[in-house]
Parts: sequence; structure tokens; C-alpha cells
Amino acid sequence: MLVRASSFTVELGENGYLIGFNDDYGYPAEMPFGRRCGPATAANAVVLTTTDTGPLQMTIQVHDAPPAPETGGEWESAEEISLRADLPALHLATLESGDIMDAWPDEEPPLHLPPALDGGDWVRMRLYCHADDPEPGIGDHGERHLVQLWPAPQTPPVHPDITEGDRQARAEYAADRALSVDDYTLTYPTRTE
Repeated sequence: MLVRASSFTVELGENGYLIGFNDDYGYPAEMPFGRRCGPATAANAVVLTTTDTGPLQMTIQVHDAPPAPETGGEWESAEEISLRADLPALHLATLESGDIMDAWPDEEPPLHLPPALDGGDWVRMRLYCHADDPEPGIGDHGERHLVQLWPAPQTPPVHPDITEGDRQARAEYAADRALSVDDYTLTYPTRTE
């Protein structure tokens, strides 16, 4: 049964957003290229968007049990992952270029999940996405996401298969993340006259 829902617009950064039950944000070690979402940590998911630097209409629903699947052709295939509820309230942050910004609207009260009947601390997240313009880019793409959350034991994720190109993009992102700051530092000789 639906316990609570919240709808609002988020102004996205360049790399999607983080959503979950921990506010100790960091750029994920892996991006879920070829999918819409993946784990950033055990408590947070990273969600990739079609829109790069533009508005996203978001609806978040909290349920006390698994909701019925959304039917109809307006949504892409749903993806699901399990998140550990480290904190009682849901957190949201955008991934900006080199920074992570809190994105939960000030006018929206925090969303709390009802306690699990089994006393567990895991939550299931189901993500539905739609973009009027499916080509990635800057500006308004008519993108909207429906995020459904409910208490549930940890179970394997549900995602579409990825391509070899997606695997390559993931490997390149991981390699870039592994570079030290020194790899980006240039030293110029001192000029003497």
C-alpha cells in the first residue's frame, strides 16, 4: 500500500544523481553505463539520466509492501536494486562536474520508510524512467523518473543486459577514477632572466 508520495523538479548536474539512505556522498567507483541505476554504496544508488544539465520531474513513492508494476508503454523497463537503510530518511544529491550537491527540495518534508516487519534494514528501490527526447543532451528532455521504495530483504538487482561498449565505458571510468592527482598536475620550469 502507498504510504507517502512526493513529486518535485530537480535541476540536474552533468552526471545524474545519487539517491539513498546515507548522506556521506562520494563519486561512485563505478558508473552503471548501459543501465539507468546501480549501487554507489550499499546505501546509495547512482542514477544516470538522459538530461545533462536540465530539469527532471521526479516522483518518489514510499510503500509498505511491493507495489504492482507500472503497466503501459510510457516507461522504460523498470530496474531494481536493494539499498541498506543506514539513515531513516531518504537523501538525494546531484552529481555536478567535480562536486556533489544536496538536491532534496527545502519545501519537501523528508521521506521516511516504514519499519520492515522482519526488522531488517534493507529497502528495495524500483526505478522507472521516461524521456520525451531519448537522445542525451543539455536542456529539457521531458525527462521524468518514478522511484518506488519499500522495506524488503536484500535480493539481486534487476537490470537489462549491457553491451560490450557499455563494459568498455565502465572500464574507462574506473581507470580514470584510479588516476592519482599527480597524474593531472603539470609542472612548469621556472624562468630566470
